[in-house]
Amino acid sequence: MRIAMAQLNQRVGDLQANVAAIRAAVGDAVRAGADVVLTPELSLCGYPPEDLLLRDDFVDACAAELRALAATAGDAAVLVGFPERSGVRRHNAVAVLRGGRIEQVYRKHCLPNYTVFDEARYFTPGDAPCVIDVRGIRCGLILCEDVWFPGPAAQSRAAGAELLLIPNASPWHTSQHALRREQVAARAAECSIPIVYLNRMGGQDELVFDGASFVADRAGAVVQQFPAWREMLGVVDFAATAPRPVRGELETALEPHVYDALLLGVRDYVDKNGFPGALLGLSGGVDSALTLAIAVDALGRERVRAVMMPSPYTSSISVEDARTMAGTLGVHYDELPIGGAFDALLATLPAAGEAAPGVMEENVQARIRGLLLMALSNRHGLLVLTTGNKSETAVGYATLYGDMAGGFAVLKDVSKTLVYRLARWRNALGRVIPERVLTRAPTAELRHDQTDQETLPPYDVLDAILEAYVEQGRSAAEIIAAGLPAEHVRAVIRRIHASEHKRRQGAVGVRITPRAFGKDWRYPITSAWDAASA
Repeated sequence: MRIAMAQLNQRVGDLQANVAAIRAAVGDAVRAGADVVLTPELSLCGYPPEDLLLRDDFVDACAAELRALAATAGDAAVLVGFPERSGVRRHNAVAVLRGGRIEQVYRKHCLPNYTVFDEARYFTPGDAPCVIDVRGIRCGLILCEDVWFPGPAAQSRAAGAELLLIPNASPWHTSQHALRREQVAARAAECSIPIVYLNRMGGQDELVFDGASFVADRAGAVVQQFPAWREMLGVVDFAATAPRPVRGELETALEPHVYDALLLGVRDYVDKNGFPGALLGLSGGVDSALTLAIAVDALGRERVRAVMMPSPYTSSISVEDARTMAGTLGVHYDELPIGGAFDALLATLPAAGEAAPGVMEENVQARIRGLLLMALSNRHGLLVLTTGNKSETAVGYATLYGDMAGGFAVLKDVSKTLVYRLARWRNALGRVIPERVLTRAPTAELRHDQTDQETLPPYDVLDAILEAYVEQGRSAAEIIAAGLPAEHVRAVIRRIHASEHKRRQGAVGVRITPRAFGKDWRYPITSAWDAASA
């Protein structure tokens, strides 16, 4: 038996294009001699379709496309994910297409409703197994979250399955490869059954899907590994029910996976939303430098525009480093000094000079820059990429309608310490970021001799607190007991919650950690709970 695994990148709601991609994959698979063609979870409509699922017209359009696709099915069993409507109920389902018809339908049993998942909002769980015969081999079908619990696999095995086929739409984060393998190994060993695990790839708003599909033998050992971050059609050969081993390993280092995730997130957000390219403010600092490198690697230099907007507080080395990097990458580069606009706005503001310069004057500079970037976006139709990182986003070290202005936050889930690691990793491939950008003290340059550490803890301390509180959900007392300074812990936690209103108004950005500021962070803006004292 030969199984083809179509690691596809679908666009949510683009039903005709998604069906065309499925047809193309099926054609290639049949020519390669496949008996089964496996496509990802909700492959017909893309994942996650969110509240589109509440619209009868959307779900009915999916059903019509599925029927048309089924009518062309040949002898190979083609597994297609789709949203099924039955009266008021909806199911996250997979159809088995064969012989010109919909032969069977499997309905997902376990509906995730945590972190970024909201499936209980839309779907009713199924409860029946689905086993199909392929060349005399009984193939059981379960769906994504089903493999994280023993029941669905065991039920399929009890119904006669000799191997399991699992379509997935599993978003990536930094721990996900190990977690998936752990669950698949557990189910394979419990049921003594081989498992074919197919995952989609692509970017969808803040989520990125890495592919990285694989096959495990009945003991749970991975015997065939497909690439991450690439759309592809892979073939798995079986001798009876035993998958034939094929060499292949995933990269284990963190930086290349994070970088690929950011590239994919930027590329698919720009392309799937129809932008001709991207635009960003280049400050001479490490965050904008890394953002520019990612944008160019994702889109190509001809689709990226960089703008340096020096103020009276901008150092000459910042301007020099911005020019150097823009020249190295070959992007369109503009310098738009904001000193005149800054002076004019201060002269316009009532009583602007009655107090020593402070946060008002600093934020006016940031907002002038945001205004200029959005003006250029209007003129050229380009998407503005914001350049703030997770560390700054967490504690509100950013200006609403200023450096937060834009449509996509590339580094939104990347801590400051990881920004430096990624920048050095990218430079190891070919130097694009000036060394001075990586060695000078980070500064917003909104006043003379300013550095980030005047108002923030050292970034290694800040990031350790953020990882413990945001990603691991630990309390202030637990974090302090682990050895982090109590004054920093309490101050950072208070700043996290005081900045919630800013994050609600910020751009969507790529999720790379187990808990990002976005779908899986839903704290109230108005709240009297003092988590720093808990």
